[in-house]
Amino acid sequence: MILAIANQKGGVGKTTTSINLAASLAAMQREVLLVDLDPQGNATTGSGIEKGDSPYSIYDVLIEGLSVEEAMINAEAAGYHLLPANADLSGADVELLDIPVWEYCLSKALAPAKARYDYIIIDCPPSLSLLTLTGLVAADGVIIPMQCEYYALEGLTALIGTISRITGKLNPNLAIKGIVRTMFDPRNRLAKEVSNDLIEHFGDIVFHTVIPRNVRLAEAPSYGVPVMYYDKQSRGARGYLALAGELSKRLEHKD
Repeated sequence: MILAIANQKGGVGKTTTSINLAASLAAMQREVLLVDLDPQGNATTGSGIEKGDSPYSIYDVLIEGLSVEEAMINAEAAGYHLLPANADLSGADVELLDIPVWEYCLSKALAPAKARYDYIIIDCPPSLSLLTLTGLVAADGVIIPMQCEYYALEGLTALIGTISRITGKLNPNLAIKGIVRTMFDPRNRLAKEVSNDLIEHFGDIVFHTVIPRNVRLAEAPSYGVPVMYYDKQSRGARGYLALAGELSKRLEHKD
């Protein structure tokens, strides 16, 4: 199962969700590959890998035609395999346009790896860039992390429209697998109102698990580990373990 973690709005916990969901699934004995598709490379450093340490990156896979097997590395501190990103990826949006049928280049690259992994998780950039489009075209499903605030609902509407267009033209198998509420503060009245609106409009697509606002989640990346290896008892770690359990039940029981 290839899952794109996507939201064109920044600051919603997208990379945090990618890293910690991948680590939690790996801790549940699933084989996991995390693909860092964001030029900022935060999923790479948050997995304990310095951006300059790996000889190859996702750039070499997309632009140079290197295989996933050759480019990926073992992020031992996180418990999964990683296809890292570095600054080379910054110009990939322009270079992709020189590749015939560029929309499918990530999909083709990941196809041989699909049998090896239970989950391939793609951390998409916080924009509707060409890189994000390649991630959505490659994916079987999308998980949308979002904060429960007013402007987030506007961004969600735009993202759902993009997903619908991709489903119609480029990837008919793409489906929203879940919306996860992140950085949630139950004391905030607006957060509770937006949360209720989400459930009213999207029903079971919204995960029951809510990721709380938690300082340990914010601190863990600076130590280069997912939060469960930084403070397993923290509310953030427990939240992502619960999300991984809910996701696996939702997806694996359907297969």
